[in-house]
This record gives sequence, C-alpha cells and structure tokens, in this order.
Amino acid sequence: MTASMVAGPVRVRVCAVLVHDGRVCLIRRQREAGLQHSLPGGLVEDGEDPADALRRELLEELGLDLAVLPDPPVLRFVQEQETERPGETTPFRRQHLVFTAHLPDHLVEAVALVEQDDPGQAPVVWLPVADAAGLHLYPDVGAVLDQAVRPDTETGGPVLLPAMTTTSYRWR
Repeated sequence: MTASMVAGPVRVRVCAVLVHDGRVCLIRRQREAGLQHSLPGGLVEDGEDPADALRRELLEELGLDLAVLPDPPVLRFVQEQETERPGETTPFRRQHLVFTAHLPDHLVEAVALVEQDDPGQAPVVWLPVADAAGLHLYPDVGAVLDQAVRPDTETGGPVLLPAMTTTSYRWR
C-alpha cells in the first residue's frame, strides 16, 4: 500500500489468469466509457479462504470447476486499488489476489461462452497474451501478463504490483 492510501476497510477480490495455448481468458464488458476486459473472479466473502472463493467465483462465472485441474492455481500477484469511481465520492478500495492456472484442452472447451452470473451475459473471450496485455484490464495487470502465463518456478511468493490509483487507472 502506498503512503497516499487512506485508512478504512479494503475488500479482497480474487481473480485468475486462465492460460491455454498462449491465450488468456477474459470477460469483455462494454462500459459507457469504452471496453473493459476483466480477469474472471470476484469478492471473498466473510470467513472464506481466498482459494475457496476463487473456486466458487470461477464456477459461478464460467462453469469451471478448479478441483479438476491437474495443478491447483498459484497466487502470483497482489495489487492494491484505491480509485475514484464515476459518480461516487468515497474511494473505491480493493486488494486483488491474482492467481494463474493452466488449463488442458478439455477444460477450455468446458468454459462458458458468456459470464454465467451476469444478467448482461458479458462475452468470455480467449485472446493471445500480447493482445490482452495492451487492453484496458481489470485489475491492471497488463504489464506483467507475460509473466503470468509462464509456469511459476519461483518459491518466493506473490509479487506486489504497483497500486491502482486514480492517477494510474481510469474506471470504465
């Protein structure tokens, strides 16, 4: 957390960089200010373990059961967020826990084509890493997306990314 961050509650959001054949899975949302691509995931509920929350969220959003993966998702990045949302006066605060998981062919085919728990049925897309890295992503992980798709060979724990602030990130 940076010195400019203010005190107060921070909700934890878990999300995943799902990788297959040099592509990543994103949820494409059309916002008033333009397209936003999000890593699938959501908020950790009170008393819930982050890994359990990730499993629940991906099952709800994509119909993907992480329990059947050959290897469990790995926590790769942590990113703090304090930004202003359009029309709101209080700072929007999150801590993003970004996991990575490599999916085999049969699981990629099982991933939903639209976000299952979204009334707007936002499309689920698989994009080449280089293309995805240049998009407006939530959370703001484009600069490290190429690292996320490589298998984790380090045991030093997750990398703390630069915070998302009103200066560095614009809501869409």
